[in-house]
Amino acid sequence: MCGLWMCLAAMLLYTLSTTNALELGSNKQPLDIKTFHSLSRIGTPLVSPNQQLALFTTSYYSEEANKNAAYISCLNITTGNITQLTDSSPGTIASNPLWFDDQTIGYLQKGALYRQSLNQSEPIIVFQPPVPISNVAFRKEQNLLTFVASVHPNCSLEESAIKRVQAAKKPDTAMVFDNLWARHWNEWMSMEKPSVFSARLQQDKDQNWKLSQMTNYAELLPSSPDPLTRWSIEDYTVSPSGEHLAFITRQPSENMTWSTNVDVYLTTTFNPRPRLLTGRVSGAASAPVFSWDGTKLAWLQMETPGYESDINRIYVYTLSTRETIAIAYDWGLSPHAISWARDNKSLLAVVGKQGRNIVVRIGLDGKRRELTSTGSTTAIRAVNNQTALTVYSQTDISPDLHMLDLQRLTTKQLTQINRKALENVHLSKAEDFWFTGARGDRVHGWILRPYNFDRRQKYPLALMIHGGPQQASSQGFSFSQWNPNMYASAGFVTVQINFHGSQGYGQNFTNSIRHKWGDYPYEDLMRGLDYVTSRLKFVDTQRMVALGGSFGGYMVNWINGHTQRFRALVSHDGKFSTISGFYGTDELWFPEWDLGKPWDPNGRAILEENNPERFASSFKTPTLFIQGEHDFRIPATESLGAWSMLRHRGIPSRLVYFPDEDHWINHGGNSIRWYTEVLDWITKWTNTTAPYKIR
Repeated sequence: MCGLWMCLAAMLLYTLSTTNALELGSNKQPLDIKTFHSLSRIGTPLVSPNQQLALFTTSYYSEEANKNAAYISCLNITTGNITQLTDSSPGTIASNPLWFDDQTIGYLQKGALYRQSLNQSEPIIVFQPPVPISNVAFRKEQNLLTFVASVHPNCSLEESAIKRVQAAKKPDTAMVFDNLWARHWNEWMSMEKPSVFSARLQQDKDQNWKLSQMTNYAELLPSSPDPLTRWSIEDYTVSPSGEHLAFITRQPSENMTWSTNVDVYLTTTFNPRPRLLTGRVSGAASAPVFSWDGTKLAWLQMETPGYESDINRIYVYTLSTRETIAIAYDWGLSPHAISWARDNKSLLAVVGKQGRNIVVRIGLDGKRRELTSTGSTTAIRAVNNQTALTVYSQTDISPDLHMLDLQRLTTKQLTQINRKALENVHLSKAEDFWFTGARGDRVHGWILRPYNFDRRQKYPLALMIHGGPQQASSQGFSFSQWNPNMYASAGFVTVQINFHGSQGYGQNFTNSIRHKWGDYPYEDLMRGLDYVTSRLKFVDTQRMVALGGSFGGYMVNWINGHTQRFRALVSHDGKFSTISGFYGTDELWFPEWDLGKPWDPNGRAILEENNPERFASSFKTPTLFIQGEHDFRIPATESLGAWSMLRHRGIPSRLVYFPDEDHWINHGGNSIRWYTEVLDWITKWTNTTAPYKIR
């Protein structure tokens, strides 16, 4: 076995050291900031009831108009023809496509639900809600319309809209809290809570569309003494016939910020009485989905209380027998999405495996078959017993719709939404490498060669550190601030390492990071960097940078206190102090499980062992800090504190602050500014001339 591993390593070394990623003299251009932000994004397909057509959304950002746009198209699955159905002008947003029948679609636009036939006749409004709605679905057999809306306690949509206006006229703006949560992700808790609603949608004698009396499913659950922490429902699913509805929710309590318990409820829609299905397990449930014949309900279930990155088990509930089983229980990987195959006897799961997001078919008997092995599949929907539609990408291939043959395991690309934008753009391929990391474990990484690569030259290196920490850098195309080709296109050898704690390498590998935030990941990153720089002679070890967000930002701060091998660093929404970070975050179960409670002596010791701020006197590397004001996971004081410390000590640093952003950069204009600041910072400190003008 050792001999085989040495042979594989030697082959990999030969490949990494001899292959040119781009022949010199190529007329292709780098992926610059402007081109990247002009790219379109494709949504999850929705197959028609007759399995002949599929709807999908395409969205983009217009830099000239400084507006987003989203439009709906229809794919003929048989012919491959695509018809655009809604306006694609900047500022026009059509979302949430649905099927009323095989020839009629629906969608949300400007707060209203529209109905439009495929012959593109004039769309009509069938529902103009007084408050915003989302996650809309329709089931023709029952004429059942379901959606999510945020409302005040014991209020209809109309009554809640009135209360919203009244609240804006209050003489004071105080918000009073007696229980946690007070805020979550990017919002302070309010009296308005999301719930799922259902009603019958029919035409009256004058052919006007009317909704019957609505059912608010949250109001069917036991009452909560504190309306600010009452039931909240955002994720639900409806059976194909419309007879049953299932949803997930957290039980109201005083410990909602340190409990991961999320339950599944099931009810009929004609005489709704929600029934708890997960009373015997206290972990987080997610992603409920009915089988095509409506006889079974599947969902993902964590079983360890308080651990948000526990392995996802697949639970299947049979409605007729009221029995729940767990399938493929011995599987060491954790799926993050499931859907039913058309045979109603198996599921199609998307799961991370060694830096890829692959599709696995899982029978109710637990037998598994991998249907894909490369790239990243982010969505899959069965068309028939033979095929399924997927959204698929690779690091050098932007996401598009593909047809996956479930028997032959072949794929066919159906859309090319960014063909024109990328036809003259070079994108580097991601290449695997493996090395021995912490604990003697094999650790996996990716490397991308810089634009216009010539192995005879020396290049700076950018080490990208993923967040989580229980996530992974995958072989997929990203539209976020962490697309590795954006750094390769700026002239950097780009390295990503899936350190201990990453998902896709077995649950034991993921679990190993507990109490070891500053230990195993740092060791993996340094060993991985040593492996790359000792074997790839085109890397200039005097011109290296490291950058990351969330946990990656935390690790950048940790790196600053432990090594001076980098010329510059970038920390986006990164934790500076594990102590203040614990007290200021929104989900206490996360640091409590991974590290501990600061008022407990053992927890305090672990938090201090993993505290970057404890090593503040050793920070010496110029650092760019980036922070969104509405990030309640990593409050703004974390970046502000680290930046203030460096400035006070005379160490070059910069703070880029977005008053309207949260844990992510969501607005296109802000993303352009983000990349401009980051690429300008790392090229400046590595004395690198990018192949295009950054500012």
